[in-house]
Amino acid sequence: MVRRTKSEALETRARILDAAEQVFLRKGVLSASLNDIASEAGVTRGAIYWHFKNKHDVFMAMVERGRLPFDMVSEKAEDPREPDPLGKLSEFMVFILRRVVSDPAQQRLVEIMFHKCEFSGDNHKLLLLQRDKTRESCARIGRMLGNAVKRGQLPSRLDVHRSAIWLHSQLTGIIMHWLLERDSVDLDREAPGIVATSLCCLQTSPYLLRPDTV
Repeated sequence: MVRRTKSEALETRARILDAAEQVFLRKGVLSASLNDIASEAGVTRGAIYWHFKNKHDVFMAMVERGRLPFDMVSEKAEDPREPDPLGKLSEFMVFILRRVVSDPAQQRLVEIMFHKCEFSGDNHKLLLLQRDKTRESCARIGRMLGNAVKRGQLPSRLDVHRSAIWLHSQLTGIIMHWLLERDSVDLDREAPGIVATSLCCLQTSPYLLRPDTV
């Protein structure tokens, strides 16, 4: 009985998050209400409060759920024992781009985050939370780059912090462009070339290197 109850609770939680995706995409995060989400999910507001504190908690749980596949892939590149961290970083970046193309749920999530989340009024707290997530993502990329430097795959003078921010910006920028003009680039086909070009800059761009020390 306990096992079935836990299973049902997880099922309800997933249904609420699925409903939140649809409501946030349709109305925007600021305009959406818990009543809207409850109605979409076919549950009561009480059921939502059993799983989440408020609308922002629902939003962040939705974001975290969407990050899980990427977290599992990035862990390999972050492992200091990985013999080919640069290769794993490349795989990770290509995976991100192709996942956005192939997974409708991931498309909804990035559409909400980039175009349907107004960081004003009651939503200002989400700006701070999103900032933390951005910093966390850059830190993870930084660890991958640091591993590649230690393995001699990248220049020893690479500015890891600056390079992590630059790579993160490349990924988010191309995804934002694709969301606005999906016919302008075959992102699934172009992903390896886009990533290879970005990683090539790590080897050649003076901007991404620390100054020589005397």
